Amino acid sequence: MHVLIVKTSSMGDVLHSLPALTDAMHAIPGIRFDWVVEENFAQIPGWHPAVDKVLPVAIRRWRKHWFGSQQREERVLFKRALQSREYDIVIDAQGLIKSAALVTRLSKGVKHGQDSRSAREPFASWWYDIRHEVSKRQHAVERTRELFAKSLGYEKPQSQGDYAIAGHFLHHLPADAHHYLVFLHATTRDNKHWPESHWRELIELMQPSGFAGEIALGC
Repeated sequence: MHVLIVKTSSMGDVLHSLPALTDAMHAIPGIRFDWVVEENFAQIPGWHPAVDKVLPVAIRRWRKHWFGSQQREERVLFKRALQSREYDIVIDAQGLIKSAALVTRLSKGVKHGQDSRSAREPFASWWYDIRHEVSKRQHAVERTRELFAKSLGYEKPQSQGDYAIAGHFLHHLPADAHHYLVFLHATTRDNKHWPESHWRELIELMQPSGFAGEIALGC
């Protein structure tokens, strides 16, 4: 079975989708996935062992100059790549109108997604062939696991989700590494920005610990 995932953004939401793939991989031996994701996050899906092909999309960038010649050409190439194969199932885990209209609608395969009561944007469900009720009263990881289980026809495991990407990260720091804390401050949504006073308080709490502070830039 070959499945297309439509989960384009944001970085946290893409990461939160990984345990659903692990569930499916254990429930359906041999299942493989292709994944449509925003170009800035294209590295993440490829970490998972069940993912074959990553299809980068640039909706965020395209909408700034939608009618530009370069943007039109890129959309044509993306559509060609998207429609290069027919999938057994297409799972739209985004639940937004823009991704449903610009990606899911154009894909080939039986389209699954959340119903109008469950999706973040109810009208997105218009583009799904099969709609599933998924409770909003649970964490995003569990919502996606439930959507995959209902779309692919297996019982959602009760165990904690497994991201299956631990092998891509260091388990132990090198002996000569200095101890440090990394401050990740970047976000695209204003309501997620932490007040500057909170960052100052955090730095003051860190100082007696002996840890160095590192700030991630260019995110």
